[in-house]
Amino acid sequence: MDGFLDEMDDEQVDDLLLPEDDETAPNQLYEHFRFVADKGQSLLRVDKFLVDRMMGATRNRIQLAADAGCILVNEKPVKSNYRVKPLDVVSIVMDRPRRELEIIPEDIPLNIVYEDDDLLVVNKPAGLVVHPGHGNYTGTLVNALAYYLKDDPYYDPSDPRLGLVHRIDKDTSGLLVVAKRPEAKSNLSLQFFNKTTKRKYRALVWGIVQEDEGRIEGNIARNPRDRMQMTVFPEGDQGKTAVTHYSVLERLGYVTLVECRLETGRTHQIRVHMKYIGHTLFNDERYGGHEILKGTTFAKYKQFVQNCFAICPRQALHAKTLGFVHPTTGEEMFFDSEIPSDMQQLIDRWRVYVNTKES
Repeated sequence: MDGFLDEMDDEQVDDLLLPEDDETAPNQLYEHFRFVADKGQSLLRVDKFLVDRMMGATRNRIQLAADAGCILVNEKPVKSNYRVKPLDVVSIVMDRPRRELEIIPEDIPLNIVYEDDDLLVVNKPAGLVVHPGHGNYTGTLVNALAYYLKDDPYYDPSDPRLGLVHRIDKDTSGLLVVAKRPEAKSNLSLQFFNKTTKRKYRALVWGIVQEDEGRIEGNIARNPRDRMQMTVFPEGDQGKTAVTHYSVLERLGYVTLVECRLETGRTHQIRVHMKYIGHTLFNDERYGGHEILKGTTFAKYKQFVQNCFAICPRQALHAKTLGFVHPTTGEEMFFDSEIPSDMQQLIDRWRVYVNTKES
């Protein structure tokens, strides 16, 4: 961990902490970190014990590791609420040897919409992984930034105090802010934590959203039945609080174009919350949106939808706007980005479909 897990996309963290396939995972485990509690150690939850000793590791990351069986105490797996006792040996294990990630600068095109001495704002295309991780050690946004900023003497891509302030999924397009100085990252991170940033997304979802606007609230945590998905826990203390506001922009037959505003920023939040209210994102394979969820049984309609899937071969989600206060000048910054061509073509196709159907 040592700042390493904290800088990674949540999906890539899971790839590191969880086996590729439960049925084929190797039996051998490799120790990555080890801590021995001292003789005067008071009873303390193991997640708190590790967060206090690992720079950059968050409690959520530690809890994910415990859920995956990667936290051992005296060589036995424990849950995150285990209380560490004097002389306990606490270790973190994974199913592969430790590999230190070297950020290799790569000349990957970047769409930079703003830049100054403290930060830059990037419009990320769909398909670009944000941070190197298991299966994606190169070809990421971080590799691209390392190349672009290679002549900046203050920018070290391996320094967790610099770089990405927030993340979006690989197949989501849109705006991201990157800190070039430690003070900028601290300031911007605090803005995200305090929910003072302004972020709006465009999404095409299955079904006709009846209400013109609404608020979705429900804790989000890993789906116990499918480790690759997140899910909503509407009651209880499981997961993390998540709030999404939405408004309908256009109803297009069997799909709806919506604008989503994030009050919190959880893994897959919009994707999970929209599915929770019965409106899965169009072509979101992980959550079932790549199936025909609404419409008719006619072969012509099925072919139309398949053509739409081919036009936009990813979840129809774009981080359209981003607003924050500049960490140095105090100026209100606001950025807007065009919907990318694949998603725009998809929306246009549905408009033509509706007009043809109604004529």
